[in-house]
Amino acid sequence: MTETAPLRIALFEPQIPPNTGNIARTSAAFNLPLTLIEPLGFKVDDRSVRRAGLDYWPHVQLSIASNFLAFQAELHPEQRLIGCSRRGGASLSSFTFQRGDVLLFGREDTGLPESVRKSCDTILTIPMPGAADDAGRGGVRSLNLSVACALVTYVAGQQLRLW
Repeated sequence: MTETAPLRIALFEPQIPPNTGNIARTSAAFNLPLTLIEPLGFKVDDRSVRRAGLDYWPHVQLSIASNFLAFQAELHPEQRLIGCSRRGGASLSSFTFQRGDVLLFGREDTGLPESVRKSCDTILTIPMPGAADDAGRGGVRSLNLSVACALVTYVAGQQLRLW
């Protein structure tokens, strides 16, 4: 990318095709670029990915990075990498976004590995009053990836007055 987008969505090694299709639709709806970081758990032309994205795929500014290091190499110096995780981050409700931020979401099954978390400028967490405890008991362990992505993207864009 030559020009820095005001906000960008990136998925680290996504595994579930319908989640990626739904996130692609969110990306198109908000006119934001989407980067998929390989390896992927599916082929981008997989029928279930296409079905979830409906007929909006022509409107998705899609790029694919061959791995996390290649993805990092294409970031501009002014861009912050905001890792989104269910645990151990600053609260979404009090975070201040900046133009050029890249919202990075992890795998559905394992999230962001520690090495990737350490590469992020910050980790962000969605507050969930009904969350499970650290052992995963007594509540909801996490939101669906596409739901979490839509929430964070909307809050960031609203704060930056992109819509």
